Amino acid sequence: MRIPSQARNSFAVLAAVGGLALAGAAQAGPADIYYERALMSAAHARCGLFTRATAQALEAGAAQARGAALRSGVSEADLNGVRQRARSRAAATACDSQDLRTAAGRVRSAFEAWSRTARMEFPGQGSAWSVDRRAYRTPSWLVRQDAGSGANAVVFGYAGGEAGQALALAARPGRGERFASARIVVRDPSRAGSAWLPRAGVAATPPRSSSRVFLASAQSSAEPTLAPGGGAGGVLFRFPTAAADALGVLDPRERFLVELVRVDGSVRTVTLGVGDFAAARAFLAMGTL
Repeated sequence: MRIPSQARNSFAVLAAVGGLALAGAAQAGPADIYYERALMSAAHARCGLFTRATAQALEAGAAQARGAALRSGVSEADLNGVRQRARSRAAATACDSQDLRTAAGRVRSAFEAWSRTARMEFPGQGSAWSVDRRAYRTPSWLVRQDAGSGANAVVFGYAGGEAGQALALAARPGRGERFASARIVVRDPSRAGSAWLPRAGVAATPPRSSSRVFLASAQSSAEPTLAPGGGAGGVLFRFPTAAADALGVLDPRERFLVELVRVDGSVRTVTLGVGDFAAARAFLAMGTL
Protein backbone atom coordinates (compact mmCIF):
# COMPACT_ATOMS: atom_id res chain seq x y z
CA MET A 1 0.00 0.00 0.00
CA ARG A 2 1.48 3.35 -0.95
CA ILE A 3 1.08 5.99 1.72
CA PRO A 4 0.84 9.66 0.67
CA SER A 5 3.94 11.73 1.41
CA GLN A 6 2.03 13.67 4.08
CA ALA A 7 1.37 10.39 5.92
CA ARG A 8 5.01 9.40 5.78
CA ASN A 9 5.98 12.77 7.23
CA SER A 10 3.43 12.45 10.02
CA PHE A 11 5.02 9.28 11.37
CA ALA A 12 7.78 11.25 13.10
CA VAL A 13 5.09 13.06 15.08
CA LEU A 14 3.28 9.81 15.82
CA ALA A 15 6.55 8.38 17.09
CA ALA A 16 7.04 11.33 19.42
CA VAL A 17 3.58 10.78 20.89
CA GLY A 18 4.38 7.11 21.36
CA GLY A 19 7.78 7.63 22.91
CA LEU A 20 9.79 6.06 20.04
CA ALA A 21 13.17 7.60 19.36
CA LEU A 22 12.95 7.59 15.57
CA ALA A 23 14.73 10.04 13.32
CA GLY A 24 11.82 9.88 10.88
CA ALA A 25 9.78 7.57 8.73
CA ALA A 26 12.75 6.67 6.54
CA GLN A 27 14.40 4.91 9.48
CA ALA A 28 11.20 3.31 10.81
CA GLY A 29 11.04 -0.46 10.50
CA PRO A 30 7.80 -2.38 9.86
CA ALA A 31 7.21 -2.98 13.57
CA ASP A 32 7.75 0.72 14.32
CA ILE A 33 5.22 1.74 11.68
CA TYR A 34 2.79 -0.82 13.05
CA TYR A 35 3.26 0.71 16.51
CA GLU A 36 2.56 4.20 15.20
CA ARG A 37 -0.64 3.22 13.42
CA ALA A 38 -1.84 1.00 16.25
CA LEU A 39 -1.17 3.86 18.66
CA MET A 40 -3.29 6.34 16.75
CA SER A 41 -6.06 3.76 16.22
CA ALA A 42 -6.14 3.10 19.97
CA ALA A 43 -6.12 6.84 20.69
CA HIS A 44 -9.06 7.28 18.33
CA ALA A 45 -11.00 4.48 20.02
CA ARG A 46 -10.56 6.30 23.34
CA CYS A 47 -10.86 9.92 22.25
CA GLY A 48 -12.93 9.88 19.04
CA LEU A 49 -10.30 11.72 16.99
CA PHE A 50 -11.29 10.84 13.45
CA THR A 51 -14.14 10.36 11.04
CA ARG A 52 -15.16 6.80 10.22
CA ALA A 53 -13.29 6.92 6.90
CA THR A 54 -10.04 8.10 8.47
CA ALA A 55 -10.34 5.55 11.28
CA GLN A 56 -10.82 2.77 8.73
CA ALA A 57 -7.84 4.09 6.76
CA LEU A 58 -5.75 3.76 9.91
CA GLU A 59 -7.05 0.22 10.44
CA ALA A 60 -6.07 -0.66 6.87
CA GLY A 61 -2.66 0.88 7.40
CA ALA A 62 -2.13 -0.97 10.67
CA ALA A 63 -3.11 -4.28 9.09
CA GLN A 64 -0.76 -3.61 6.17
CA ALA A 65 2.09 -2.76 8.54
CA ARG A 66 1.43 -5.91 10.56
CA GLY A 67 1.68 -8.00 7.39
CA ALA A 68 4.90 -6.29 6.34
CA ALA A 69 6.38 -6.87 9.79
CA LEU A 70 5.49 -10.56 9.78
CA ARG A 71 6.94 -11.01 6.30
CA SER A 72 10.14 -9.28 7.43
CA GLY A 73 10.62 -11.84 10.20
CA VAL A 74 9.09 -10.15 13.25
CA SER A 75 7.31 -12.79 15.35
CA GLU A 76 3.59 -12.70 16.05
CA ALA A 77 4.35 -12.67 19.79
CA ASP A 78 6.52 -9.58 19.38
CA LEU A 79 3.82 -7.83 17.36
CA ASN A 80 1.26 -8.63 20.04
CA GLY A 81 3.61 -6.93 22.49
CA VAL A 82 3.94 -3.94 20.16
CA ARG A 83 0.15 -3.62 19.97
CA GLN A 84 -0.17 -3.82 23.74
CA ARG A 85 2.46 -1.11 24.22
CA ALA A 86 0.63 1.09 21.73
CA ARG A 87 -2.64 0.63 23.61
CA SER A 88 -0.97 1.33 26.94
CA ARG A 89 0.63 4.53 25.62
CA ALA A 90 -2.69 5.67 24.14
CA ALA A 91 -4.44 4.99 27.45
CA ALA A 92 -1.84 7.08 29.29
CA THR A 93 -2.08 10.06 26.90
CA ALA A 94 -4.66 12.73 27.70
CA CYS A 95 -7.23 13.26 24.96
CA ASP A 96 -6.57 17.03 25.13
CA SER A 97 -2.80 16.58 24.86
CA GLN A 98 -1.29 19.07 22.41
CA ASP A 99 1.02 16.41 20.99
CA LEU A 100 -1.93 14.11 20.36
CA ARG A 101 -3.96 16.90 18.75
CA THR A 102 -1.03 17.75 16.49
CA ALA A 103 -0.54 14.11 15.48
CA ALA A 104 -4.27 13.65 14.86
CA GLY A 105 -4.37 16.74 12.68
CA ARG A 106 -1.54 15.48 10.54
CA VAL A 107 -3.13 12.06 10.25
CA ARG A 108 -6.37 13.68 9.05
CA SER A 109 -4.49 15.69 6.46
CA ALA A 110 -2.43 12.70 5.35
CA PHE A 111 -5.35 10.33 4.87
CA GLU A 112 -7.93 12.77 3.50
CA ALA A 113 -6.87 12.30 -0.11
CA TRP A 114 -6.18 8.61 0.34
CA SER A 115 -9.67 8.04 1.73
CA ARG A 116 -11.00 9.12 -1.68
CA THR A 117 -8.92 6.50 -3.49
CA ALA A 118 -11.30 4.14 -5.27
CA ARG A 119 -9.10 1.18 -6.21
CA MET A 120 -6.09 -0.48 -4.61
CA GLU A 121 -4.28 -3.81 -4.58
CA PHE A 122 -2.96 -5.47 -1.45
CA PRO A 123 -0.38 -8.28 -1.40
CA GLY A 124 -1.62 -11.84 -1.64
CA GLN A 125 -0.10 -15.19 -2.51
CA GLY A 126 -0.42 -16.21 -6.12
CA SER A 127 -2.58 -13.17 -6.84
CA ALA A 128 -3.26 -9.91 -5.07
CA TRP A 129 -6.39 -8.79 -3.26
CA SER A 130 -7.98 -6.22 -5.55
CA VAL A 131 -10.30 -3.70 -3.92
CA ASP A 132 -12.77 -1.51 -5.81
CA ARG A 133 -14.78 0.91 -3.67
CA ARG A 134 -16.76 2.38 -6.56
CA ALA A 135 -20.51 1.88 -6.46
CA TYR A 136 -21.98 -0.08 -9.38
CA ARG A 137 -25.58 -0.68 -10.35
CA THR A 138 -24.86 -4.31 -11.19
CA PRO A 139 -23.42 -6.82 -8.70
CA SER A 140 -19.64 -6.58 -8.63
CA TRP A 141 -16.57 -7.72 -6.74
CA LEU A 142 -15.59 -5.14 -4.15
CA VAL A 143 -12.69 -7.29 -2.90
CA ARG A 144 -11.46 -10.22 -4.95
CA GLN A 145 -8.68 -12.76 -5.22
CA ASP A 146 -8.60 -15.04 -8.26
CA ALA A 147 -7.34 -18.60 -7.96
CA GLY A 148 -7.17 -21.67 -10.14
CA SER A 149 -7.33 -21.63 -13.90
CA GLY A 150 -9.55 -22.76 -16.72
CA ALA A 151 -12.51 -24.84 -15.57
CA ASN A 152 -11.16 -24.79 -11.99
CA ALA A 153 -11.00 -20.99 -11.71
CA VAL A 154 -12.71 -19.38 -8.73
CA VAL A 155 -13.12 -15.85 -7.40
CA PHE A 156 -13.19 -15.23 -3.66
CA GLY A 157 -13.76 -12.03 -1.73
CA TYR A 158 -16.53 -9.53 -1.09
CA ALA A 159 -19.35 -9.34 -3.61
CA GLY A 160 -21.65 -6.35 -3.49
CA GLY A 161 -24.88 -5.11 -5.01
CA GLU A 162 -28.10 -3.31 -4.16
CA ALA A 163 -28.88 -5.90 -1.48
CA GLY A 164 -25.59 -5.24 0.33
CA GLN A 165 -22.25 -7.04 0.41
CA ALA A 166 -21.05 -10.41 1.66
CA LEU A 167 -18.02 -12.66 1.74
CA ALA A 168 -18.51 -14.88 -1.28
CA LEU A 169 -17.06 -17.49 -3.59
CA ALA A 170 -17.89 -17.80 -7.28
CA ALA A 171 -17.14 -20.92 -9.33
CA ARG A 172 -18.19 -22.43 -12.61
CA PRO A 173 -19.28 -26.11 -12.62
CA GLY A 174 -17.59 -28.35 -15.12
CA ARG A 175 -19.44 -30.62 -17.52
CA GLY A 176 -21.82 -32.78 -15.50
CA GLU A 177 -20.66 -31.19 -12.26
CA ARG A 178 -23.19 -29.95 -9.70
CA PHE A 179 -22.39 -28.32 -6.38
CA ALA A 180 -24.34 -29.07 -3.23
CA SER A 181 -22.49 -26.67 -0.92
CA ALA A 182 -19.20 -24.93 -0.20
CA ARG A 183 -17.03 -24.33 2.84
CA ILE A 184 -13.98 -22.39 3.96
CA VAL A 185 -11.32 -24.12 6.06
CA VAL A 186 -8.91 -21.96 8.09
CA ARG A 187 -6.52 -22.46 10.99
CA ASP A 188 -8.15 -22.28 14.42
CA PRO A 189 -5.87 -20.21 16.71
CA SER A 190 -7.43 -21.85 19.77
CA ARG A 191 -6.18 -25.25 18.57
CA ALA A 192 -3.01 -24.23 16.74
CA GLY A 193 -1.66 -21.07 18.32
CA SER A 194 1.21 -20.48 15.88
CA ALA A 195 0.95 -19.56 12.22
CA TRP A 196 0.97 -22.56 9.88
CA LEU A 197 3.59 -21.59 7.32
CA PRO A 198 4.40 -23.56 4.15
CA ARG A 199 7.65 -25.50 4.37
CA ALA A 200 9.23 -28.58 2.84
CA GLY A 201 7.64 -31.85 3.85
CA VAL A 202 4.63 -30.23 5.54
CA ALA A 203 1.15 -29.73 4.13
CA ALA A 204 0.37 -26.19 2.98
CA THR A 205 -2.61 -25.95 5.34
CA PRO A 206 -3.13 -27.30 8.87
CA PRO A 207 -4.93 -30.60 9.54
CA ARG A 208 -8.67 -30.64 10.08
CA SER A 209 -8.15 -31.14 13.81
CA SER A 210 -6.49 -27.69 13.98
CA SER A 211 -8.93 -25.93 11.68
CA ARG A 212 -12.27 -24.17 11.68
CA VAL A 213 -14.84 -24.87 8.98
CA PHE A 214 -17.37 -22.30 7.81
CA LEU A 215 -20.26 -23.51 5.67
CA ALA A 216 -21.81 -21.31 3.01
CA SER A 217 -24.97 -19.64 4.28
CA ALA A 218 -26.55 -19.23 0.83
CA GLN A 219 -26.17 -20.47 -2.73
CA SER A 220 -27.44 -18.92 -5.96
CA SER A 221 -26.65 -18.47 -9.62
CA ALA A 222 -23.78 -16.04 -10.09
CA GLU A 223 -24.45 -12.87 -12.01
CA PRO A 224 -22.31 -12.69 -15.16
CA THR A 225 -20.32 -9.85 -13.55
CA LEU A 226 -19.37 -12.15 -10.65
CA ALA A 227 -18.71 -15.48 -12.38
CA PRO A 228 -15.09 -16.45 -13.15
CA GLY A 229 -14.37 -15.23 -16.66
CA GLY A 230 -17.79 -13.57 -16.87
CA GLY A 231 -20.93 -14.86 -18.52
CA ALA A 232 -23.70 -17.18 -17.40
CA GLY A 233 -23.42 -20.55 -15.70
CA GLY A 234 -21.57 -19.63 -12.54
CA VAL A 235 -22.54 -20.43 -8.95
CA LEU A 236 -22.19 -18.01 -6.05
CA PHE A 237 -21.82 -19.03 -2.39
CA ARG A 238 -22.14 -16.52 0.45
CA PHE A 239 -20.45 -16.97 3.82
CA PRO A 240 -21.07 -15.54 7.30
CA THR A 241 -19.15 -12.56 8.64
CA ALA A 242 -17.49 -14.90 11.16
CA ALA A 243 -15.54 -16.49 8.30
CA ALA A 244 -14.08 -13.11 7.31
CA ASP A 245 -13.22 -12.41 10.95
CA ALA A 246 -11.39 -15.75 11.16
CA LEU A 247 -9.37 -14.95 8.03
CA GLY A 248 -8.55 -11.46 9.26
CA VAL A 249 -6.60 -12.63 12.32
CA LEU A 250 -4.35 -15.08 10.45
CA ASP A 251 -0.74 -14.51 9.48
CA PRO A 252 -0.62 -13.09 5.93
CA ARG A 253 1.82 -15.84 4.93
CA GLU A 254 -0.71 -18.58 5.70
CA ARG A 255 -2.96 -20.40 3.28
CA PHE A 256 -6.54 -21.60 3.57
CA LEU A 257 -8.90 -23.82 1.64
CA VAL A 258 -12.17 -23.32 -0.16
CA GLU A 259 -13.98 -26.57 -0.83
CA LEU A 260 -16.76 -27.02 -3.35
CA VAL A 261 -18.79 -30.07 -2.36
CA ARG A 262 -20.43 -31.88 -5.27
CA VAL A 263 -23.80 -33.59 -5.01
CA ASP A 264 -22.07 -36.99 -5.03
CA GLY A 265 -20.05 -36.01 -1.94
CA SER A 266 -16.73 -35.51 -3.72
CA VAL A 267 -14.89 -32.22 -3.27
CA ARG A 268 -13.14 -29.76 -5.51
CA THR A 269 -10.49 -28.00 -3.41
CA VAL A 270 -8.75 -24.69 -4.11
CA THR A 271 -5.94 -23.27 -1.96
CA LEU A 272 -5.78 -19.50 -1.47
CA GLY A 273 -3.35 -17.23 0.36
CA VAL A 274 -4.42 -15.09 3.30
CA GLY A 275 -2.17 -12.20 2.27
CA ASP A 276 -3.31 -8.77 3.40
CA PHE A 277 -6.98 -9.69 3.48
CA ALA A 278 -7.45 -7.76 6.73
CA ALA A 279 -6.06 -4.58 5.15
CA ALA A 280 -8.19 -5.02 2.04
CA ARG A 281 -11.28 -5.50 4.17
CA ALA A 282 -10.53 -2.41 6.25
CA PHE A 283 -9.95 -0.36 3.09
CA LEU A 284 -13.35 -1.47 1.76
CA ALA A 285 -14.93 -0.53 5.09
CA MET A 286 -14.01 3.09 4.40
CA GLY A 287 -17.18 3.09 2.26
CA THR A 288 -18.11 3.13 -1.40
CA LEU A 289 -17.46 6.16 -3.57
